[in-house]
Amino acid sequence: MNSKSPSIYEQVLKITHKYLGAGADNFIDKQVENHLNKSPADLSITDLSSLIDWIKVTVSLITEDNTVIDNYTGELQKLVSHAKLRAGH
Repeated sequence: MNSKSPSIYEQVLKITHKYLGAGADNFIDKQVENHLNKSPADLSITDLSSLIDWIKVTVSLITEDNTVIDNYTGELQKLVSHAKLRAGH
């Protein structure tokens, strides 16, 4: 079985759907395009720290629930941690 692992973008979307539902795709696309100045398809693990910072700012404008914000960005941060582990850092 040779299954391709999901891209960083797909992983970010999966997590974001849990918090933002149907608006997740548009939300992430706009964050990546407007703040990272790149196509969502070009999102890489090295972009995640900046993306997480922007997401934290933007979501804090939508909700004052710090638990939701921390849980959401914490899940995204785990993607960075897992990538570092796989890379041996």
